[in-house]
Amino acid sequence: MNKSYISSIHALEILDSRGNPTVRVFVSLNDGTRVSASVPSGASTGEYEAVELRDGDMQRYGGKGVKKAIYNVEQIIAPALLGHDAREQSKIDRLLIALDGTDNKSHLGANAILGVSMAVAKAAAQSEGAELFRYLGGEDVRRLPVPCMNILNGGEHTDNSVDFQEFMAVPHGAPTFSEGLRYVAETFHTLKGILHAKGYATSVGDEGGFAPDLKSNEEAMELIVEAIEKSGYRPGEDISIAIDSAATSFSTDKKSRYDLKWSGAGKMDSVELIEMAKVWVDKYPLILWEDPLAEEDWSGFADFTKALGDKIEVVGDDIFVTNTKFISRGIKEHTANASLIKLNQIGTVTETVDAVRLCRDHNWRAFLSHRSGETTDTFLADFAVAMDTGHLKSGSASRGERLAKYNRLLEIEAMLGDDALYYWQ
Repeated sequence: MNKSYISSIHALEILDSRGNPTVRVFVSLNDGTRVSASVPSGASTGEYEAVELRDGDMQRYGGKGVKKAIYNVEQIIAPALLGHDAREQSKIDRLLIALDGTDNKSHLGANAILGVSMAVAKAAAQSEGAELFRYLGGEDVRRLPVPCMNILNGGEHTDNSVDFQEFMAVPHGAPTFSEGLRYVAETFHTLKGILHAKGYATSVGDEGGFAPDLKSNEEAMELIVEAIEKSGYRPGEDISIAIDSAATSFSTDKKSRYDLKWSGAGKMDSVELIEMAKVWVDKYPLILWEDPLAEEDWSGFADFTKALGDKIEVVGDDIFVTNTKFISRGIKEHTANASLIKLNQIGTVTETVDAVRLCRDHNWRAFLSHRSGETTDTFLADFAVAMDTGHLKSGSASRGERLAKYNRLLEIEAMLGDDALYYWQ
């Protein structure tokens, strides 16, 4: 029997970075290869994301246990995949989708399915003696992503007075990945000193960025520009700013009405938010804006892109949920000019690759992303290099589950040596 055939699949309930249960899957092959893959979990989730199966047993982890997903891996998925060649990723992923039989993976759970899909890819790469990024992307991939580092948190990732979920430092002007990582890590530490001097808290949110109570959402921009300059860098040239509004989280109807209640900015409609964004883009070194409007505000998103899409990257997350059906609609309606890409939003490696390819085929950018509930699994780092998307968000310069991805990228850069590339577009 072929050495890369699957000989066993097992699963384990582990804890993610928020202390909530998630799924770790172990896959073994005939040649003795044994790997594991751990599945992340989001807090700010789109309505149409693939379903993360939870037990609902309030006597365990407040209902968030994943024993049902574990059962599905071991009792339903494993028997169907034993003896299959791990190198046939798309075939295996199609089998997983068929076993589930739903549009949103609610039967077996996207957490069960993705854990298996990722582990199979890892096992095949190891069996072939290949680095995962090369196995997934081919021998010619060599571009490291620009790290969009979350240095200030708000929204559903914190308990502070900032409505917008993420403010990121983007070192697009650095010569290499390692230098870019240094630029933003230094800016992160400088920001801590600035916050401390102003009497603000320096505790961090779910993704490792600082989470102070600020006077306004705009003050976050001012503080970051100050931190960039005090670190010795040029705003807009060495380091720019990216925002993830996660606007669905403060939309009252998920369509066109918004309440920025935490910062005190009050109620706005889509038009008012777009006008505010125009002012910010002119005033600050903004390079990317994710989810500026809510997941069902398709017309507002298109108006935002029409107004600002020639100046910044406009990224859809909750509105597209890494689903080619919604990305295709977005391309047709000029809803954005980029899609966020999250493995667990869609549930298999193959479908995630398809989403990236769809973006690339229509001159959109694909922005690879972690989740707020992460693990120390580094699959995402290799995947970002394999997909050659040019940028990645993986959290801040704190918390081990975030740094694991950055450190893996440093390893990949060292492997590539002089062949490594690093650029924004």
